[in-house]
Amino acid sequence: MDLKGKIIQETLKLFSSKGFLSTSTHDILEAAHTSKGGLYNHFKSKEDLFFTVLSEARKIWREKNLAELDQIESPVGKVKKLLINYKDRYLKDTKTFPGGCIFVALSVELDDQRPHLSREINEGFIRLKAMIKDFLDQGKRSGDLRKDVDTGAVTEMIFAGMLGTSVNYGMQKSSDSLEQSINSLIGYIDSLTP
Repeated sequence: MDLKGKIIQETLKLFSSKGFLSTSTHDILEAAHTSKGGLYNHFKSKEDLFFTVLSEARKIWREKNLAELDQIESPVGKVKKLLINYKDRYLKDTKTFPGGCIFVALSVELDDQRPHLSREINEGFIRLKAMIKDFLDQGKRSGDLRKDVDTGAVTEMIFAGMLGTSVNYGMQKSSDSLEQSINSLIGYIDSLTP
């Protein structure tokens, strides 16, 4: 891996565990085993690095959470697979994200302190909710979900459950609690089928 990749990888871990504001330039230099010149040769500023790290985190999120969704025909099955991937491939990946979901950690930290950075993270949340709602709408049209299901409300419930699960797992590191949380969401979705 080249130096730029090493800086991104190590900063991803630092932002996941310490947040953006609490991660110093010195922390990044130490973790990536580089100098200020090495860092600033690739990134104009810590904020510039933030956007690159966010882009990499989104790529990893897609790779892990969307894996094998295209192999499932049922739109509701896709939502359930997304939740399983979120649990098994994403949240349990403490090597890449030692502090848990980087998006949750950064959005909470940056909301008041750096709203322009928080808005970038929120864009991803908006897209995630739109994808879940689209799958649920397709499921309603195909008969996978009952006709009386409010897909907007269900989307909010699933999204809130995912965020809550992430926070809870980040604090407790309990696999049992993680399993229970995701299985509860899947059970909730199953209760909406005809």
